[in-house]
Amino acid sequence: MLGRYFPLCLGLAAVLMTHSAFASISLSSTRIIFDGAHKEANVTVRNGGRTILAQSWLDAGDTAGSAPPFAVTPPLARIEPNQQQLLRILYEGRGMPTNKESVVWLNVQEIPQASAAEVNTLQLAVRQRIKVFFRPEELLGDAAKAPEQLVWKLENHSGGWILKVLNQSNYHVSLAELKVGEGKNAELVADSTMITPGEVRSFTLNRAPQAGAGHLSFSAINDYGAQQKYVAPLNNTDSRAVRSKDMSSE
Repeated sequence: MLGRYFPLCLGLAAVLMTHSAFASISLSSTRIIFDGAHKEANVTVRNGGRTILAQSWLDAGDTAGSAPPFAVTPPLARIEPNQQQLLRILYEGRGMPTNKESVVWLNVQEIPQASAAEVNTLQLAVRQRIKVFFRPEELLGDAAKAPEQLVWKLENHSGGWILKVLNQSNYHVSLAELKVGEGKNAELVADSTMITPGEVRSFTLNRAPQAGAGHLSFSAINDYGAQQKYVAPLNNTDSRAVRSKDMSSE
């Protein structure tokens, strides 16, 4: 039975390896900071492969697929090999909260241009998606200090342990490698997550924190995509994190 299908599988694998379309575009930033004091924010799309069409749009990041009050121009652009295209993100001027930072998503989809000479080619439309952080004009607080305004607390519920966090800032805090404890005994609570302004989040721990290792650690991702390390004491009272050291840029 296996011998019957082996040539077919081998042939299909060869087609996928030799004719697949790989992503050739890259964006100039891993995130966009839209300052509400300005009318627009920009990002550059670079094409390192063959000629493509780049389709761009924004979404609110919800399951309903609602459209945020932003527009991106041009929504469709032809980009030649080793060339680039500037995308402009425009805000309608109303529709977003004015007392806190908001997030929408920019989608850039690469559509390869098929050649008439190519036969049996598998074309893949590759999409890149990054966050656009909209900061209203004169928003109170400092985004760089937001990780230090996370309030952490350890609670015991019916014999189980819960780690709670409250974001007291007006800014989103993107976390990576949230851990409780130290070394090989540390528990990875969340690989990556984002705490929104004013949000209270609970994380269920798989085991009780190790005695003598009463602290947590995480990396916060700043406006430039770099990771900065923070540590905080961990107990049944409110505690805040302090910056430990800079991590490499992601």
